[in-house]
Amino acid sequence: MNSTLVVPLVRDVIVATGKDTRSFLHSQLSNDITSLPVGASRYAFVLEPTGKLSTFLRVRCVADDHFVLDVDAGCGATALARLNKFKIRVQCEFVLTTETITAIRGLSPDARTQWCARPNAVAAWREGDGAVDVFEVPEATAVNGDDSAFLRERVRCAWPVFGIDIDETSLPAETGLIDLAVSFTKGCYPGQELVERMDSRGSTAPRRLMRLPAQADAHSARAVVGEPYCAAGSEIGRCTSVAGDYALALVGRAHLNQAEALHIS
Repeated sequence: MNSTLVVPLVRDVIVATGKDTRSFLHSQLSNDITSLPVGASRYAFVLEPTGKLSTFLRVRCVADDHFVLDVDAGCGATALARLNKFKIRVQCEFVLTTETITAIRGLSPDARTQWCARPNAVAAWREGDGAVDVFEVPEATAVNGDDSAFLRERVRCAWPVFGIDIDETSLPAETGLIDLAVSFTKGCYPGQELVERMDSRGSTAPRRLMRLPAQADAHSARAVVGEPYCAAGSEIGRCTSVAGDYALALVGRAHLNQAEALHIS
């Protein structure tokens, strides 16, 4: 991107409070919450016991007994139901709300660091994506983009949305988010067995979400959401999002090498 993008973004938000909140979240999420410092945030999966996704969320520590979990719009109720399902004799209360936050994208590394130091600002996406979310409208920061501009940047950065690019049928290894959302040194959590087994055995997931050219080659049509993604005259996956020069596609295991050859840095 050549300039900073500022757009409003709707997120479902779960406020979690109570003296057992940190330990309970640590026991349920795929990432390490015990070591999460006050003021910091971390992505994590909420998994079903089968190892498939219930949801994908971000956890922000406000205080030792106060955490804020935010998820893609429309996913809050499912996340809350799954967390409550395992909440037995635990002093932890959840309140579900919906907030319109300010998504800032295309930041330089220094600007991202400065934004993350502000109150109510949370690091977003991967470290190199120049992304920050602010849970308030920053003064003197005018909206300069819309949903289509945000989609282009999301696809360019290969960032999935739950219900669009990944869903409840997905395995963590298929999402491209393992490095951000999973700790392999923490204690047990629901669904851990499958995650650990695939990692320890070097297993390849049945499919993988990948960023690819919107048009693979001169002989293939431009990618269309929900349609097969084709390259060299053959179907190698299914397109989940497309915008500008890029597409996100769930690529089958047998075609990963072919897709890697198309991958754009």
